[in-house]
Amino acid sequence: MAGRSAVAASSNWLEGFQMGYDNTAGFNKLGLMRDDTIFETEDVKEAIRRLPEDLYNDRMFLIKRALDLTVTHQILTKDQWTKYEKDKFYLEPYLKRLLM
Repeated sequence: MAGRSAVAASSNWLEGFQMGYDNTAGFNKLGLMRDDTIFETEDVKEAIRRLPEDLYNDRMFLIKRALDLTVTHQILTKDQWTKYEKDKFYLEPYLKRLLM
């Protein structure tokens, strides 16, 4: 029983740390998700190539908008920032298939 509460506490601590890191990294202020900032190895490039067209187009839109914002030294309004709860690892299923 004590083990469960320790796991839950460490999980909450880790989630809080991740939220703080995301805010500090700043990609959420540009509307990006974590997978939009991943280093593109050959496996990642192949996973991106295998994305459904709508996901691929969404990814490209987010990256292009972030580049435009960066060039003009702006950030999105706070209501447009990527929320931690909405940030998902959309490349993970495709990477897992490649690495199996």
